[in-house]
Amino acid sequence: MIKKHLCTSLVVLLILVLSKMFIYSRPVVKHRTNKTIPVSTKSESNSKKSLFASLNFADEYLPVEDKNVEQKIKRSLKAHSFQRLKTHKLHRNAKAWFPKIEPILRAYGIPEDFKYLPLVESGLIEGTSHRGAAGLWQFMPATARAFGLKVSPSSDERTDVEKSTVAACKYLKVLYKDFGNWTLVAAAYNVGGGSLRKTIRRQNQEDYYKLKLNKETANYVYKLISTKEVIENPTSYGYDGTSGPNSKLAFDASSESQGHPDQL
Repeated sequence: MIKKHLCTSLVVLLILVLSKMFIYSRPVVKHRTNKTIPVSTKSESNSKKSLFASLNFADEYLPVEDKNVEQKIKRSLKAHSFQRLKTHKLHRNAKAWFPKIEPILRAYGIPEDFKYLPLVESGLIEGTSHRGAAGLWQFMPATARAFGLKVSPSSDERTDVEKSTVAACKYLKVLYKDFGNWTLVAAAYNVGGGSLRKTIRRQNQEDYYKLKLNKETANYVYKLISTKEVIENPTSYGYDGTSGPNSKLAFDASSESQGHPDQL
């Protein structure tokens, strides 16, 4: 009788031990919530990051890790799209001016990106400003004379593409000697070298993107970069033409006379 009870107890004990071993040996299943990001969204995001990382003026790149800078260049690019400007005038002027401007910039050792400066200065609005600036490079009379241009009622060399570009190159070289940075040179061209020097000293800051400047000068380099982008990649911003390294010259102005009702 005792043997029977002992055998029964051993069997029960063995069953308990085996059941516990089975429980502990089972894998623990963790429920995960997998959020799948669509491939198109990922590629679009990477494409935008790649674009902003490539944007530069005279090989001086935008600090795109700065969210404020990123927002400003986004707004500027949108403002320079065909949807906003409704004209191919920038591309027509680029086609007419660049072949004359580029060799002179090279001869004086000025970065080629400065060819976009006349487009920002007078690419859309031509003539003499209310302050008296005139020509492609929008020289004030005193600055024009200081760099060798004749300015008189009978003759104004500020309107001569080649002569005014030579004067601009001389001025830009002086500014670069002073600031040592092409982005600051562009800002100084807009606001004046003396004024920019005072701002840099007062704020103890030499980074254009961190300086507190007047609205026009604060947006100036963004305009240059945006103009460069829409000229070099016109179809990406709604313009007719061919994208690629020669797109600035590929736009055929005669196509405007055949189609766009909103042409200027």
